Amino acid sequence: MLKSSSLYAAIDLGSNSFHMLIVREVAGSIQIISRVKRKVRLAAGLDGNNMLSEQAMERGWQCLRLFSEHLQDIPSAQIRVVATATLRLAKNADVFVQKASEILGNTVKVIQGEEEARLIYQGVAHTTGGPDQRLVVDIGGRKYRAGYRYRCQSHSAI
Repeated sequence: MLKSSSLYAAIDLGSNSFHMLIVREVAGSIQIISRVKRKVRLAAGLDGNNMLSEQAMERGWQCLRLFSEHLQDIPSAQIRVVATATLRLAKNADVFVQKASEILGNTVKVIQGEEEARLIYQGVAHTTGGPDQRLVVDIGGRKYRAGYRYRCQSHSAI
């Protein structure tokens, strides 16, 4: 059995897919325990007034019920849940976020584009080698983000 205090989870509620990554920290390195991706097509549920349909929200909540089963042994302080473009845009995002937080037993934070770009860059930089200078482009469901850093100084994020 894994020691629960060494487990961490990150959940990304994107416009088209929800992702969950569970890792454990061992002697300063990260080992992937589980990676789950589900296509929920949340953005497809936005109408012309930027209201999420009940069907789209239900698809998302069903996915989060599945994710919650994997979180039982992970301390709440070691779980981070972020929502991106579609939930920034949806006028009724609060309805989705409140129920999502209840399902997961953890706060869902809707993050701004700059924070999203920063987190994407950090993830890529951590998992790839190479020089200090790099360009990272994320092509997502409702947007694209580009981040450029040189020696850990951010020069731009679109």
